[in-house]
Amino acid sequence: MKKIYLILLICCLSLEMMAQTKGFSADTLSNAVFARMQGKSYPKGCTIKRSDLRYLQVLHYDADGKVHKGELVCNRKIAADLLDIFQKLYEAHYPIERMALVDDYDANDERSMTANNTSCFCYRVVTGSKHLSKHAQGLAIDINPLQNPCVKTRKDGSTWVQPKAGRKYTNRKNKYPYKLEKGDLCYQLFIEHGFSWGGNWRSTKDYQHFEK
Repeated sequence: MKKIYLILLICCLSLEMMAQTKGFSADTLSNAVFARMQGKSYPKGCTIKRSDLRYLQVLHYDADGKVHKGELVCNRKIAADLLDIFQKLYEAHYPIERMALVDDYDANDERSMTANNTSCFCYRVVTGSKHLSKHAQGLAIDINPLQNPCVKTRKDGSTWVQPKAGRKYTNRKNKYPYKLEKGDLCYQLFIEHGFSWGGNWRSTKDYQHFEK
């Protein structure tokens, strides 16, 4: 009886683990996915190898409690981290409004962020510079970027905000459906996995941004 009970217990645990991972996957870039990226997030002259990138599919809840199937491309070095993070966020019903490839927005960062689209890989330079962004390596991700904008105070006292439509979300004392805060579950999970948060930066506050 004890052996039978042990076998049944193992089977139940195995089924539970399979259920938890269903809907979460990381694969090399298929020809179809890579074709979507050509001339957009993966432009001519991109120095990142296709083999170094991974295509992730995950499930996520929105603020209304509806489940969506999200997709993103990241560096293979953080693929396992992101799968674990997003699975735990899903289990906790942490709200993410949208997660589609930035190529659906023609790799236009402003358009993607304005749509509150969570994304990772996009071969581009840091805004206002000639340096490649961590996104260009697939080692940075922006979470709910519209309601967690990048904010920088200029020398003249004026404020630069990206995306522009995110200006009304710069008051971090207010509550928003997709607000990301220091100490919340999303923050804790990324920090536990060795990422740094743009909201902790000094001169610029990039509330949407985690990088490794």
